[in-house]
Amino acid sequence: IFSIVVFGSIVNECYVNKDSQSPELLCIFNENESACSYGIAIGIISFFGCIFFFVVDLQFQQISSVKDRKRAVLLDLGFSGFLSFLWFVAFCFLANQWQRTKMGKGALQGADAARAAIAFSFFSIAGWVALAVKALQRYRLGTDMSLFATDQFTADPNASYPGYPTGSGIESTETYQSPPFTETSDANPKGYQVPAY
Repeated sequence: IFSIVVFGSIVNECYVNKDSQSPELLCIFNENESACSYGIAIGIISFFGCIFFFVVDLQFQQISSVKDRKRAVLLDLGFSGFLSFLWFVAFCFLANQWQRTKMGKGALQGADAARAAIAFSFFSIAGWVALAVKALQRYRLGTDMSLFATDQFTADPNASYPGYPTGSGIESTETYQSPPFTETSDANPKGYQVPAY
C-alpha cells in the first residue's frame, strides 16, 4: 500500500508546469527528473515484489522440495533487505531534493503529494525491514528442518517411528485368526507333495 501511495502521488501530482506559458512538465523535486523517476521505479518494483511474495507465501505449503522452500525463504530475505536499502535511499533522495526546491506556484500546487511521497517512503523503510526480520526468523526456524520438512518426521532423530494405531480398544484380539503368511508345523499339509529338484 505504501508503494502505491508513493508512485501514485508522484505520477499524479508531482509533475507540474514551471509556468503557465510552458507546456513542459517538470518534476516538483527541485526540477530533478531523477528523483521522480527513482520514486516511481522503486514504488512499482515494491508493488510487484509484494504481489509475487504474497503468492509464494500462499503456495509455500505446497512446495514439496526442501531446497525450493529454503530458496524461497532466502529470496524473500534478500529481496526484503535490498528493498529496505532502496527505500532508505529513496527517502533521503526525495527529502533532500524537496528541501532544495524553490517554492513557486507549481511547487505549492503539488506540495502535499510530495510530502506524502516522502512520508510513505519513510514508512516503507520500516515495512520492508519488518518483512526482512520476519523472513530471517522464518529462515532460522527452518534450520532445524521443522519449516522445510514435512510433518511426518519427528523432531528427535533417534526416536523410533510410531507404530500402527491399534484402534479404540473395543475390539478384542480373540476374534482374529492367526496372522497371514505364517508357517505351520505340518510340513506337508493336506497331501501336498514337495517337488524334488
